[in-house]
Amino acid sequence: MTGLRADAVLFDKDGTLFDFDAAWVAWTETMLARWAEGDAARAAALAEALGFDPVGRAFRPGSVVIASTTAEVAERVAEVLGVPAASLLDRINAEAARAPMVETVPLVPLLAGLAATGLRLGLATNDAEAPARAHLATAGVVGIFDFVAGSDSGHGGKPAPGMLLAFADHVGVAPARVVMVGDSTHDLEAGRAAGMQTVGVLSGHAGHDQLAPLADAVLPDIGHLPDWLAGRT
Repeated sequence: MTGLRADAVLFDKDGTLFDFDAAWVAWTETMLARWAEGDAARAAALAEALGFDPVGRAFRPGSVVIASTTAEVAERVAEVLGVPAASLLDRINAEAARAPMVETVPLVPLLAGLAATGLRLGLATNDAEAPARAHLATAGVVGIFDFVAGSDSGHGGKPAPGMLLAFADHVGVAPARVVMVGDSTHDLEAGRAAGMQTVGVLSGHAGHDQLAPLADAVLPDIGHLPDWLAGRT
């Protein structure tokens, strides 16, 4: 899609707009303590299910927390606890909304600047919609977005293209004129499946070699996006 102009940009959230580890290491530690209730063996089993190293305070490659939907995280935890996954979702989402979010770059000037050029902006995250809106509101940018969807918004989760196509339809832009920006292969696979342009950013857990085969460009972070977009117009 080299040289194709963009009329809209759809962002992933965690690892793209916000530092992934700053939020989700703290969230995981809080939830492990709550679910384990002082049982060391249960805490270890839960950490294993989530792909989390509690000693190193780090996620292992392929952790379900990194790119999966909230429902998938709940299913992993439910298997360990022996409870229905649905019974965990409200607690997971409530705690997620309180997770400490750190912007990868200053978001207000970046997003306001993109919107000022006439671009329509959206968010598509495998987090649930309510926590996502809470995070955007805390950052002071929720009003800049034309569209916000989570994995529970009725369009499915990534890497399926449902959220992405819903955004394109909502803003009236052909998918080929939309840029999907994300830090994981799930984001870029969804973008390709939707027929969109794709930009990978290295502010998450995936490296250049993982993202490059699925991306029109790989950038250090979203702060480099305006210059890349300027080269498409």
